[in-house]
Amino acid sequence: MRTELEKGSGTTGVTGKGGAAAPAHAAAPAGEVKADVRGLSFFYGRHQALKGIDLAFEANRVTAIIGPSGCGKSTLLRCFNRIHDLYPDTRYEGRILLQPSGVDIVAPETDPVEMRMRIGMVFQKPNAFPKSIYENVAFGPRINGFPGSLNDIVEQSLRAAALWDEVKDRLHEGALGLSGGQQQRLCIARALAVDPEVLLMDEPASALDPIATQKIEELVYELKENYTIVIVTHNMQQAARVSDRTAFFMLGKLVEVDETRTIFMNPKEKLTEDYITGRFG
Repeated sequence: MRTELEKGSGTTGVTGKGGAAAPAHAAAPAGEVKADVRGLSFFYGRHQALKGIDLAFEANRVTAIIGPSGCGKSTLLRCFNRIHDLYPDTRYEGRILLQPSGVDIVAPETDPVEMRMRIGMVFQKPNAFPKSIYENVAFGPRINGFPGSLNDIVEQSLRAAALWDEVKDRLHEGALGLSGGQQQRLCIARALAVDPEVLLMDEPASALDPIATQKIEELVYELKENYTIVIVTHNMQQAARVSDRTAFFMLGKLVEVDETRTIFMNPKEKLTEDYITGRFG
């Protein structure tokens, strides 16, 4: 059985509540835009995983990306820091503009290594290096030739990740001895150590217990004071708790984006309503 998204026509193929084809509902961002996705399509070989995405991410706010498995959520995140470049037969169309510089993240002439420094990423499962806690955090600044004190940047990053008080007396012990939740916060500290402009989080709490999940969510709320955060989550309650704006994806297309409260209380598209109320997905 085809979904409403597949049946629709028009630029996005979304069927509105009235039954007529309509473009994706995208409320204009209220604040300063930090990253601006324009007409972005992405291909794995012949498979098109993203289809003409237009989406603005506001500075110092948390944007949650929700949708069923395979809808393009993680694919979009991986476009931001050019992870797809590590694999053969992939292709971008469109632009992702990092503001205020206006650099196009996915342009062929843009250095992907530089983008991975300017855009940090935290993955679904903690991926601490088999090194000491200190060396995990110092790794990025060291290879970048950071001119300041590594001791200072390690402490600042661990404090920002709400981990300093728990590890300050064992910085030179192995990071793999930390709990799962601590390792994930260590990965956040490692990402923050290179002072990124945007922080991407791909289901950062999905492998954690409820207590560790709460700490990650509290940390996300604190970090938005200094960073623009994009978080992918399958957890509707988590999206409602931590995000300012929410974007709903389906089959590689953006269906709707708006303030989180609006998405959950009064979505404009029936597909969005069906998903958040558990009718599918």
